[in-house]
Amino acid sequence: MKIHEYQAKEIFAQYGIPVNSGYLCHNVEDSIKAYEKMDRPTVVVKAQVLSGGRGKAGGVKLAKDEIELRRHTANILGMNIKGYTVDRVLIAQAEDIAAEYYVSYVVDRNTKSTLLMLSKAGGVDIEEVARDTPEKIHKIPIDPFIGVPDYLAREAAFLLFDDIAQVKQTASILQKLYKLFVDTDASLAEINPLILTPEGNIVAIDAKMTFDDNALYRHPKIASLFEPTEEEKKELFAKNKGFSYVNLGGEIGCMVNGAGLAMATMDMIKLYGGNPANFLDIGGSSNPNKVVEAMKLLLSDKNVKVVLINIFGGITRCDDVATGLLEAFRQIDAKIPVVIRLTGTNEKEGRALLAGTGLHVAETMSEATKKAVNLVLAQ
Repeated sequence: MKIHEYQAKEIFAQYGIPVNSGYLCHNVEDSIKAYEKMDRPTVVVKAQVLSGGRGKAGGVKLAKDEIELRRHTANILGMNIKGYTVDRVLIAQAEDIAAEYYVSYVVDRNTKSTLLMLSKAGGVDIEEVARDTPEKIHKIPIDPFIGVPDYLAREAAFLLFDDIAQVKQTASILQKLYKLFVDTDASLAEINPLILTPEGNIVAIDAKMTFDDNALYRHPKIASLFEPTEEEKKELFAKNKGFSYVNLGGEIGCMVNGAGLAMATMDMIKLYGGNPANFLDIGGSSNPNKVVEAMKLLLSDKNVKVVLINIFGGITRCDDVATGLLEAFRQIDAKIPVVIRLTGTNEKEGRALLAGTGLHVAETMSEATKKAVNLVLAQ
């Protein structure tokens, strides 16, 4: 789960991390009121969307007076940034910047630990830095039994600064950020940029956080901040119905029983030149109601041109699955081709039940996948 910058900054402030102050605004008049409260000649207008790349998209602007503030706020509100429409902006205190740095904690599956990442090349081009000059990014695995003690925090801070006063400030921020990261079950806590002011102060002027969905039950206040996209709403619907769904944007809708088989099915579709529309694992049940709900979910995706149902009958018998599918299709008028592959216990009986129904029945996964891809190409 992602949250907005202004929400992440509120959490940062609760942990004593220095951030630049600001006000959330939903219209031009709100931004003018915020400007008056801040009593500073220069402020920053920042689009609040759950996406990176705001600066390059024109969603971050400096305003040196009320006229510029009105213009920038009006231009940014309603802007589309990577599929997100801007409906609010943060009017933040502008800071003099002597240098920009990058700091983050992230869950790293390679080291099976939290990873502290630091770089002197912070700012809007950090993605290019990671791609073109990865040696500029320092990576420090954090032992969960040790955390970030004073010596490690100072060692990391010295990678960014030589001045002992700045090292001490940064070390404190690194320790507080790690505590925040662990306490909130975050999967990412990022400051980009962490700035050095001409006065020698270290300030987080941006904040980004994502959280482990499986741990949100422990954090009701954070969970209440969730703003699901349309695709995330579908994933929540699937979860409530007892199956797992992830949209992938292709044309072949997949309904499979078992996560491993679902992943293999998507691989097969790509192998034969198709594009899977989703990952959908309905589990081992042959319950017609579950199939109906899964089909509704697949058919709600306008990109889906063919549905591929791939069922392996282990404990679940294929004839029971076929009966469930037939009952489901009595309730749903699927206007697109449906390919069904049944294998396992009572597979012949299952395929016999589906014969003559207008459904495309296959015996092997390879055969079913080829049929699905060819049906898409024929349209």
